Amino acid sequence: MRIIYLLSLSIIWTSCKNDLNLVSKDSITDATFWKTGSDFKLAANNLYNGLDRFGSEDTESDIAFNFPNSVSNGNLQPSEISDQWNSSYGYIRSANNILEKGAASTDAEIKRYMAEAKFFRAWYYWKLLRIYGGVPLITKVLSADDPALFTARSSRTETADLILKDLDEAKNDLPVQSDLPSSDIGRITKGAALALAARVALFEGSWEKSRGGANATIYLDMAITASSVLINSGTYDLYTGSASQSYRYLFLEAGDDSRETILDRRYARNIIGHDTPYQYDQDGYNPTRKLADLYLDKNGLPITSTGTLFQGYNTFSSEFQDRDPRMTMTMIIPGTLTNRVFFPVTKVANWPDKPQRNFNTGYILYKYMSEDPVANNSGRLGDESLFDYDRHLIRYAEVLLIYAEAVYEKSDAISDNDLDLSINRLRDRVNMPHLTNTFVTANGLNMRTEIRRERTVELALEGFRYDDIRRWKTAETELPQDVKGIKITGTDWATRAPYSDPSYLNKVDANGFLIAETGRKFDPNRDYLQPLPTKEVAFYSANGKTLEQNQGW
Repeated sequence: MRIIYLLSLSIIWTSCKNDLNLVSKDSITDATFWKTGSDFKLAANNLYNGLDRFGSEDTESDIAFNFPNSVSNGNLQPSEISDQWNSSYGYIRSANNILEKGAASTDAEIKRYMAEAKFFRAWYYWKLLRIYGGVPLITKVLSADDPALFTARSSRTETADLILKDLDEAKNDLPVQSDLPSSDIGRITKGAALALAARVALFEGSWEKSRGGANATIYLDMAITASSVLINSGTYDLYTGSASQSYRYLFLEAGDDSRETILDRRYARNIIGHDTPYQYDQDGYNPTRKLADLYLDKNGLPITSTGTLFQGYNTFSSEFQDRDPRMTMTMIIPGTLTNRVFFPVTKVANWPDKPQRNFNTGYILYKYMSEDPVANNSGRLGDESLFDYDRHLIRYAEVLLIYAEAVYEKSDAISDNDLDLSINRLRDRVNMPHLTNTFVTANGLNMRTEIRRERTVELALEGFRYDDIRRWKTAETELPQDVKGIKITGTDWATRAPYSDPSYLNKVDANGFLIAETGRKFDPNRDYLQPLPTKEVAFYSANGKTLEQNQGW
């Protein structure tokens, strides 16, 4: 933490006492800045820099794989430093500075950017809470000799409560989405504060419930309230602008700034672009057998159910037939033509002839695969900043899923009306049958399982799975399982290179499914939280203080 709190001071006075009231005439100082709403807006802009970029977070779980991941396979080791720890506390310090500088102001514009600072303080404490649990809570700007540099860890409840308090206060001075001028699209809104509050409250409520905690209902009620306000506001809606393919195009250029967007990491061609599709091609962000098997058949039945329409695995494309359409909008059907550089129209996608393309599960990500011909056919020629679609960090679909899960977990039941208000909206978008209590009972299903399934497939490869299986306390069951891929034995894949090679033919389980990784483990007494950076723990200790390490680390 010292790296953060010993940041250089913005002003260093070295003159004699007669010079202490002088104001610099040729530089920006605290005495000349912090005067107008524009000053506070400029300061708040920095807080957006830490918003998540495109990544491959779900490789930390069981639904995506590229190469062995130490978080996912149980081999994580404590490290001296943590980028997440350092960057989060750095932004928290910046947020605290804005809040201190504006504390006495009654100006509505300044109060708006103070509200943004409170949102971001909550955001960055959330980034710490989710992986470490309770952390030291710093709500003021610290000097180099401030005793609060050695603030002890707060409990996870105290940490969650500060986050939720900041968000509750922030929402009162933030604009609603519909009031933003075009120049401010992408800035924090009242809806973003409510949606993040709903996310954090569900996380903490389900974490508590799965461990017998006393505060579960309190947090679940907060999740229900926050998500209900958003649903009833009419401000947000699901993106349906691309007809039956709306789910796919939501994540590409067409989905930018749609009514489904609550908070995005924004990009602009030739200004702040990205090369995400190429990153996923090169390094792989490959779906796994676990994810593939989660998709229902088109009648709403699991593929293991009696009467399922599932077509099996025998051909290159049979397992994709008669399934929830989100499956084929998330992973590419073998034989799909694209205009990608790696998948030009003269080739057949996913019929590999380039072993370097990381054939570890046999599945290839389709979600995020742009169809922009300019970007697709220029990026590998030297300009990799041409992809400009945004990363959705909070979208309305998540709010609907939060509402459904929180309602169910509060009382272990959910009405058909509440399902229609939430999950069935998502199913309508992809023309899937409604989830109802009668359907669940008639087919011997479990409502909790189906609600969690819906969340996993709707939010697939968006970075939620690691948090979900930890808060549900199912990581100890899910993560030690082998990571598997396509079925090779007895299928068309056994005739196609490189899967026809003995190195693949012999790397299968008893049922012929490719094993991408085995020997995974998860210690339920340790691995639900990650270790604090050891350098921070040692820094406390060297100064006679204690920063408690997480259990087992």
